[in-house]
Parts: sequence; structure tokens; C-alpha cells
Amino acid sequence: MCVTCLVDQFFPEVGIATVNSLRKAGVDVDFPSDQTCCGQIAFNGGFQSEAKKIAERFLDIFEGESYVVVPSGSCASMIKVYYLELFQDDPVLLERAQKLSERTHELSEFLVNVAGHQNIDASYHAKVTYHDACHLLRELGISDEPRELMKSVEGLELSEMQDSDRCCGFGGLFSVKYPEISKAILEEKLRNIESSGADILVANDCGCLMHIRGAMSRQGMKQEAMHIAQLLSPDADRS
Repeated sequence: MCVTCLVDQFFPEVGIATVNSLRKAGVDVDFPSDQTCCGQIAFNGGFQSEAKKIAERFLDIFEGESYVVVPSGSCASMIKVYYLELFQDDPVLLERAQKLSERTHELSEFLVNVAGHQNIDASYHAKVTYHDACHLLRELGISDEPRELMKSVEGLELSEMQDSDRCCGFGGLFSVKYPEISKAILEEKLRNIESSGADILVANDCGCLMHIRGAMSRQGMKQEAMHIAQLLSPDADRS
């Protein structure tokens, strides 16, 4: 399992829930303790040489793993899609990156399509709405898998919000460079969450969750925001 920087620093409960969900699905989880960033932050900032160094170290650490499961669409995209761009001029590293790309999966996609657990036998009594994170949807094409998992959760009612596939306005550095635009996009997302009538906003990426949760708190919204792994974890049961 690859734990992302945001999970490591701000959302450790998501890392624990991811491990628990995988083990509940019968997966033997290995957690390389010397792992660090996948290089996405440097890559998105235009620091190609620095990103290559981090990515090469990532290859070294995870090369021997059967699968690499990531609780993030953006980090999974970095490994599966952008490593191939990063190493396009280095045939040796490109081949290694291609092999790792084939073994790397975002959590919900892994549970449904690799582990074969459309129903993970979880219980959570609440009405939830789902946000399609940009990298997860647009780079990896993952949309049905998280919904299949949520619909299988006992007691959970999925209430789709309007424009669930639109950006929340985070985009990493985008929200820093263009705060006014980011805020406008976020406010539209918050209105759609409110209109859905849901108690909980669910997403598969902690960047989106951090952005949305912060705004919810500032505006005094009653809804919670959580990662899908927290719904699927064995200790998630709520009546």
C-alpha cells in the first residue's frame, strides 16, 4: 500500500481505514516504511528533475510489490499516467515505470476489479452524496466502482448531487495561484452538496476532502466529509 502525503500528514485515519478495508477484503497488506512522496507535488510545480529523483526512488521501493494500492486518484494518476511522461526519454526507467503502472490501482478500483469485492459487507446508516475527483475520473476513468461499493453498504442511501463530476476548485497549486476562481468553483460544489440532502460528502481523494471540508467548517454546514475508505472500514458501522 502507498500512503499519500496528505494522508500521512493530515488524514492518518484514512490510511488506517484503507488498511482495514483491504484486510477485510482478504488482501495481505504490506506497508513499506521508507516510502515518501510519489513526486506529484514537484511535477505539478514544474520541477521535472526533482520529480524524477523522487519518482525513481518510488520505483525502487515499490518495484517488488505484487500490487500498489493508493487511496487517491491524483497520486494513482501520477504513478500510472505521468511517470510514463516523466521517464519518456529514459528507456530503462520508462520500462520500469510501465510495469509499475500496470500493478498500481486506486483503492475502489482495486477492490472491485482486482479483488472482486463489489460488496464489502459494511454497514453505515446515512444519506451520502459523492464527488468525482478530477484525476480519478478524467485520468483513470473511475466512476462506477466507488458507487458500486457505496451502494452495497447496508443502511447507506446514495443521493447523487448535481454536477458531481465537476471540479471542487482545489487542483493543488491551482487553488493557491487562482484563489478567486477556486473559491467560485468550490461555492458551486457546496451548493450542490447542500441541495442533495445528504448528511455526508464522500470522495476518494484527500485533496478534495481537505478543500471541501475546510469550507464546510467555515460556513457552518452540518454535513460531514469523509473518504470512501472510512465507509468501508470494519469499524465504520454507524446506526
